[in-house]
Amino acid sequence: MASIRRTSSPAYPDRLYPNGIPSSPSSKLLSNAKYSSPVSSFAVEARRFLSGAFFLKYPLRKGSNNWRRAFFRCLVFFLLGFLLGMMPFGHDAGDIRSHDFSFEITPPHVNAQFEKDSRGQVWREDSVVDSVNLLVKPSPEVNSTFTSVPKTQLIVVTPTYNRALQAYFLNRLGQALKLVNPPLLWIVVEMNSASMETAEILRKTGVMYRHLVCTKNMTDVKDRGVHQRNAALQHIERHKLDGIVYFSDDDNIYSLELFDSLRDISRFGTWPVAMLAQNKNKAILEGPVCNGSQVVGWHTNEKSKRLRRFHVDMSGFAFNSTILWDPKRWRRPTSKPIRQLDTVKEGFQETTFIEQVVEDESQMEAVPTGCLKVMNWHLHLEVPNFVYPSGWVFPKNLDYVLPIK
Repeated sequence: MASIRRTSSPAYPDRLYPNGIPSSPSSKLLSNAKYSSPVSSFAVEARRFLSGAFFLKYPLRKGSNNWRRAFFRCLVFFLLGFLLGMMPFGHDAGDIRSHDFSFEITPPHVNAQFEKDSRGQVWREDSVVDSVNLLVKPSPEVNSTFTSVPKTQLIVVTPTYNRALQAYFLNRLGQALKLVNPPLLWIVVEMNSASMETAEILRKTGVMYRHLVCTKNMTDVKDRGVHQRNAALQHIERHKLDGIVYFSDDDNIYSLELFDSLRDISRFGTWPVAMLAQNKNKAILEGPVCNGSQVVGWHTNEKSKRLRRFHVDMSGFAFNSTILWDPKRWRRPTSKPIRQLDTVKEGFQETTFIEQVVEDESQMEAVPTGCLKVMNWHLHLEVPNFVYPSGWVFPKNLDYVLPIK
């Protein structure tokens, strides 16, 4: 029986392994992978991945899936190039900080110390800036430590009634009070009802005012002013108005210096008043005789009034309003309301009222010091038996006495 011996194929003299696949180092590593360490296994797998991704062993064939491998290569190279482009080349690794990748826009630091040279320029080491001069220089008279001290409020009380010169008197007094520095409160008191004519004058003056009405029933016209002033005193006491109270009749004449001096009064102040006698043939001076700021006597020329304790005109004194509603502050012996009295004779209302406010001349203040100035005048300018028409408007203007020739 013949024996058959298979020899190596002459067509493939170099084939050493079945299936015609030559051996490679990677295949040898694979064959020995089970005997290698985990690090060697990872290196083998990475090598197989890179060799398969970047190197084509066989040319592309129609209908094969090699286009996927080409697409994957392009994607890998794109990502690699993008990462390399984002790397900050040219800097040391120690200079790369988190703020190098910040998108926040911050202004440059300008808090630097500046100095001025002899030419008026402001400079530092890396820049020179011309100084800006607005030519605004502080006045040497201005005190840098200016403090604002609030002024004392003046409370001016004026009784009024309908008569021939009422509009003239109120307008004149209102214009004078308008020139006085605020704060100032003008309390105007009428009898029975508030007239529209008086209210219109008060609104036009521009002075802060309160329009009051005295509703007390009276039988004697001489007591009208007393009750009107008492209505104002009651209003001040009820609302606890703080200031210097001054009884200012609308028919008197006042200087602005008087109102400025009233704010210097602490408790009670008085000054001389020039008066025109009732017969209008002479002028008299009524008020205190002063030695500096102390009251030592009184001026008077009427024998009938020499029995009075204090010889003062109604417009010749002023006092602190807290005396009316805060008796403990001034140590008053009684809390009885301070009011003018209508039971005394004419001419004695002033002295009986002042006796309720002070005890004697030691509690009085001379205004101004020395009482050397006359700051208001009482002239008694009245037109009897005549009043304005209703609304101070003439309904007819066609009546005439003498025709025009």
